[in-house]
Amino acid sequence: MGLFDDLNRFLEERLDEFLRNNPHLEINAIVEQLKEQERDTLKKIINLESQERQLQQQILSLAQDIQTWHSRVKKAQNAGEQELAQKAAQREASLLHQGNLVWGQMEVVKQQIVQTKKLLQEIVQKKQEAQIKAQTIAQNQATSNYQTDSATKGWQESTRSYDKYNDPLEKTFQEWETNQELEQMKRNLGK
Repeated sequence: MGLFDDLNRFLEERLDEFLRNNPHLEINAIVEQLKEQERDTLKKIINLESQERQLQQQILSLAQDIQTWHSRVKKAQNAGEQELAQKAAQREASLLHQGNLVWGQMEVVKQQIVQTKKLLQEIVQKKQEAQIKAQTIAQNQATSNYQTDSATKGWQESTRSYDKYNDPLEKTFQEWETNQELEQMKRNLGK
């Protein structure tokens, strides 16, 4: 395992170094991470809202059961069946307790929904900021590349070494210089 851990650590260090040297790739990776977090957070919100609806249905069902047992307690008491009324009252109390527990679960889920929606807003904001930063980096690189290209055009234009005898510009200048010398000699002779 030590070899794999060392290899993993080495690769992570190289990746971190590479990303530091290429900030546009790093910011793009961050944007992708934030998009994934946004999708995961949306899924979590959907799941939590589904849980909330299920808990609400449970509470409604328990409320109907509580009403049923409450009316049974009254019927048994009116009929003088105290033992039956007592058992019905115990069932009603048990259902009330169960309803309180489910209500508590629903409140926790509601709080989780609020917190998760707040987290989603933060993720969306960070994603937008990262996208703006990515665009800025891309624009700066495009400007930098243009400036580098125009500043180094002469340097990069010819990678061949200078050959005096095969250079057309050299030949043009030699002809021009020769013509200039001939013209000068003619003028000197004409005087």
